[in-house]
Amino acid sequence: MPGTEPAAPLIDTTRPHPARVYDWYLGGKDNYPVDEELGRRIASLNGDAPRAARANRWFMHRATRRLVASAGIRQFLDIGTGIPTEPNLHQIAQRVAPDARVVYVDNDPIVLAHAGALLRGTEEGVTEYVQADARDPQQILERAGEILDFGRPVALSLIALMHFIADEDGAYDIVGTLVDALAPGSCLVLSCMTADFEPEQVREGIAAYQASGVTLVARDRAQVGRFFTGLDLVEPGIVSVRDWRPELAEDESDIGPGPVSLYGGVGIKP
Repeated sequence: MPGTEPAAPLIDTTRPHPARVYDWYLGGKDNYPVDEELGRRIASLNGDAPRAARANRWFMHRATRRLVASAGIRQFLDIGTGIPTEPNLHQIAQRVAPDARVVYVDNDPIVLAHAGALLRGTEEGVTEYVQADARDPQQILERAGEILDFGRPVALSLIALMHFIADEDGAYDIVGTLVDALAPGSCLVLSCMTADFEPEQVREGIAAYQASGVTLVARDRAQVGRFFTGLDLVEPGIVSVRDWRPELAEDESDIGPGPVSLYGGVGIKP
């Protein structure tokens, strides 16, 4: 696997980790008691947290299906992959287009430990994992460029990633650098936490994460829109992930009415 190291990654199970908490929200098994404890604490403050995690996952599924079937996208760069939870992005894409090429990127030893599960793609397609940091977009582009053809359209997937990177740490510059490297016809799929819908609950959840040493940033709709500067937004634009193209849903359970505290959108590079 490109970018991985032969040594077993060191995983700290004494502190909660966002990827493992997210895994717990989704009903996964790759988490530890400390992650469940934080997850339950946040859920007690904001009962919508597990609901938002599921809605976010399904947004990724719908956006991927739409881009493969309607936009003809055959290459995907998924940064901030997280712990594998089936169906993964490559499984969604390759069901529609078996020849789709997918590169997953994460810098987390937890994800690296489970990366083998990300590589079970079709024989016709390509599925690879690159160990790299989202804060180093040039390295990501260089290493992903060994697998993807950046002269052709690529879907850049940044799902529930950018709220872990503050503005002062270059969040907008990171996305801009990545999008600038993409060919016309490429797409940005992005979701990001917001406090627009449930301000008090989200603020309490952010405080709980920060108390555990995790940076978390909520952005309003206009701030999320800045990530799509220069791109043509696909209808319905930037909305709560629950409300993005619900007609494309497959195998989604009912999570009840009302928005969840994550904005999502898809933009196409002209």
